[in-house]
Amino acid sequence: MAILLAVETSCDETAVAVLEGFGNLLGSAIWSQAEIHSEYGGVVPEVASRNHVAALPGLVRSVLRQGALSLDEVDAIAATTGPGLPAALLVGAAAAKGMALGAGKPFLAINHMEGHLLSPFFGEPRVEPHVGLVVSGGHTMLVDVGGFGDYRVLGSTLDDAAGEAFDKVAKLMGLGYPGGVEIDRLARDGNRTAIDFPRSMLHSGDYKFSFSGLKTAVRYLLEKESPRIEDVCASFQEAVIDVLIEKAMRAVREMGRDVLAVSGGVSSNSRLQELACKRCAREGVRVRFAAPQLRTDNAAMIAYVAAHRFAAGRMSPLDTDVQPAFAAASF
Repeated sequence: MAILLAVETSCDETAVAVLEGFGNLLGSAIWSQAEIHSEYGGVVPEVASRNHVAALPGLVRSVLRQGALSLDEVDAIAATTGPGLPAALLVGAAAAKGMALGAGKPFLAINHMEGHLLSPFFGEPRVEPHVGLVVSGGHTMLVDVGGFGDYRVLGSTLDDAAGEAFDKVAKLMGLGYPGGVEIDRLARDGNRTAIDFPRSMLHSGDYKFSFSGLKTAVRYLLEKESPRIEDVCASFQEAVIDVLIEKAMRAVREMGRDVLAVSGGVSSNSRLQELACKRCAREGVRVRFAAPQLRTDNAAMIAYVAAHRFAAGRMSPLDTDVQPAFAAASF
């Protein structure tokens, strides 16, 4: 089976992984900059890219040691080339291309969102047909998946992604970064019906999302009143997840699928998991989540997509550019 080394530097995590076949993870390392960027209340692109440059060489050496491998024993080298922060993407892509050129190995350019999308199937040589709900800090989308490489984006966010909305609302309330974890924790002691926040585009008739209006509603509330923070967290969280689940289940029905796969950092939210499992059980749909270590940005999911591309003979030229902006056609 092929051995692939993958690099992920799309945002503020520097990650490297070595994968044999589709599921034998020989080595993996992630260095998070969350603590550094928490001082700023969000990711600072220039700071992130400088830290990627400093961290990447050591992580590559560490992961190769974990797998008792040399670079010559790797069959191909992959890197995330988009979407993400331009300067951050360039660091990982340039490093991977340099290693591929120096070792005489093929290079594979991997879409970060494809990594999230397929992460619930990590370890499996076949990606079964399903509807994928990807909910992360930078993106929220529904995708109809016929199998590996067969994707149709049904809809995505028009403004803030779900994870971005969590972080911005957490900042409004003076909570830490990243904010999703804090809101989820506080919401457990809150009343989900205390505040009737809007469910934007819930009945829009399409699969698009919008969370900026909800964020604004929280800001207006906090400016005019002094509500119990736990109630704000619970009510806000419920409004976001109601929309995610309703649209995802409608997509499953209308696409004729019987599997819903949920991925991305927000898929760790306890209320999202609870409601997804309940609705899927009620409607006879199987639900799959990525393993906890594969939900936030990581290189293992990039290596998994690369393994499928390598098996299909879909290599990338070394002059492949990074694509910071997401485009459905880039899948």
